[in-house]
Amino acid sequence: MARTLILMRHGKSGYPPGVADHERPLAPRGVREAGLAGDWLRATQPPIDAVRCSTAVRTRETLAATGVEAPMIFEPAIYEAVPRTLIELVRLTEPEVATLLVIGHAPGMPQTAWELAADRDSDAATELSRKFPTSALAVLEFDRPWADVDTGTGELTRFHVPR
Repeated sequence: MARTLILMRHGKSGYPPGVADHERPLAPRGVREAGLAGDWLRATQPPIDAVRCSTAVRTRETLAATGVEAPMIFEPAIYEAVPRTLIELVRLTEPEVATLLVIGHAPGMPQTAWELAADRDSDAATELSRKFPTSALAVLEFDRPWADVDTGTGELTRFHVPR
């Protein structure tokens, strides 16, 4: 079974005074663009079977704004995660999940997409290498079980910035 991994950076966040980083909410632009990301996901990607989302307020609000409805795990380890941590979380995905959405932060999301991509010369990789702005989505496909996902084993098929 082919597997699809979608790595999404949270929407544009606000910076209210006195609010800790983990508790920062989305800005209105972030809500709008996360909604556009959800529309794009429904129009172009297979149905999402599972979601792993950071526990930060802005990532949870991003998930809500996308309108994605799938079983969700809110994972504290995604906040400030390095690629190895994120890859390990992906490897824990249940075998029956065909499409997984992970919502997190920079630099973890762009670095993980880059690490997983086998072909770094594709159009999608070129776009990803320029910038991975808020609400951006990297779509990678794998021809192996989740447990065998590792550096350089995915095909980066799409990179999308909803605007």
